[in-house]
Amino acid sequence: MKTDRELQRDVAAELDWDPSVDASRIDVEAHAGLVTLSGLVGSYAQKCHAQAAAWRVDGVDGVIADLDVELPGIDRRSDDDIARAARNVLAWNASIPPRKVKVAVNHGWVVLSGGVEWEYQSRAAESAMRNLVGITGLVNLIEIKPGVEPRDVTRQIEAALRRRSFRRARDIAVLVNGGTVTLCGQLDSSSERKAARLAAWRAPGVRNVVDQTTIAA
Repeated sequence: MKTDRELQRDVAAELDWDPSVDASRIDVEAHAGLVTLSGLVGSYAQKCHAQAAAWRVDGVDGVIADLDVELPGIDRRSDDDIARAARNVLAWNASIPPRKVKVAVNHGWVVLSGGVEWEYQSRAAESAMRNLVGITGLVNLIEIKPGVEPRDVTRQIEAALRRRSFRRARDIAVLVNGGTVTLCGQLDSSSERKAARLAAWRAPGVRNVVDQTTIAA
């Protein structure tokens, strides 16, 4: 297990290694696996890349991106310009259903709202915003509105798990409450746990996945 100093050093090195991040104004702190990034970056995209870089480092259990976006003058845009660009990007994204996602902009902060049926559509809308010039922050308030009954979601997830090569697939309990799916039971590896979570996320209307599975001894 890495010490706090080792983890801090490795995260700082990963930030320096990533060409999409200007790490010169980023400070890194680490404590018991939790990494805090603070300081300034030149775009919202850089903030996202910095957070992703920290997550790539072995031993990181959590990341707090306490980074302020300080745009260079050439990248500053009015809220109206950002809103128009955001709506255009959404309209040209095949993963996002037409007219389902709304955009509001306040002092460079983009707020997404509306409702979609699938979690990947919400993620696609959020991802589409990250590289827009001029934005300083992003809030995703898009609701996931299921088009099927919870019992149907349960059956679909159970069937998806059985299609995987999980030896213990039939032992996994799938509980659906609103948009939250809880997985319980035992699997044989961490990779199987990850695959089970991804299978649950692909069901319609899922807003959250709680993984209570464990790895069998």
